[in-house]
Amino acid sequence: MKILIIEDEELLRINIIAYLKAEGNVCDFAPTFESASQKIALYDYDCILLDLTLPDGDGLALLKEIKKLKKTDGIIIITARNSIDQRIEGLSLGADDYLIKPFHLSELGARIMAIVRRRTFNGNDLLMFNELTIDIQAKEVKVKGEPISLTRKEFDLLVYFVANKSKVISKSAAVTHIWGDNADMADSFDFIYTHIKNLRKKLLDAGSKDYFHSIYGVGYKFTDS
Repeated sequence: MKILIIEDEELLRINIIAYLKAEGNVCDFAPTFESASQKIALYDYDCILLDLTLPDGDGLALLKEIKKLKKTDGIIIITARNSIDQRIEGLSLGADDYLIKPFHLSELGARIMAIVRRRTFNGNDLLMFNELTIDIQAKEVKVKGEPISLTRKEFDLLVYFVANKSKVISKSAAVTHIWGDNADMADSFDFIYTHIKNLRKKLLDAGSKDYFHSIYGVGYKFTDS
């Protein structure tokens, strides 16, 4: 998953990023309202962690900005503000969850997973696509009931493409989703070809049909049609 942490408390931000990265997520961060606003305008995320008290603006105003852009990113408010009215306001503005500081990182991780599962996979841990079965929690892939071995990046790529099946995914979008926002500074996105080539071969060798289709000059589409 690709997660944006909007948090100005450096130590908390570092701890959240370390925990989420150890769980296999791609993390980006923004310590201010302005930097967060720029990243949200440029990139898409599976989930955004939004602190309400930022040095140059209010998180609720940023939440309104996200919704104005019609972004579909999941949003969890992380804040020390604990009044019922503020919780209701945050959720009413479109946040998916509201977590009061201090919190256990494992609880934060569970809430992120619950939101992504609900928004992307209709609440399911198992993602089915014809003969493919993907266990999001266990991070396992089976072809016709038989498990196959994928690297972490290959697993993330497969989940990303299946979650966006039948859509044309640009090389840039795939790279930034799997490797993080800094990857868009690379001179070329051609390395994604190698990863998809390897993933496609493993799926085909296991008996899967070939669902990856190259779209000339753009990227790829994962589809059975």
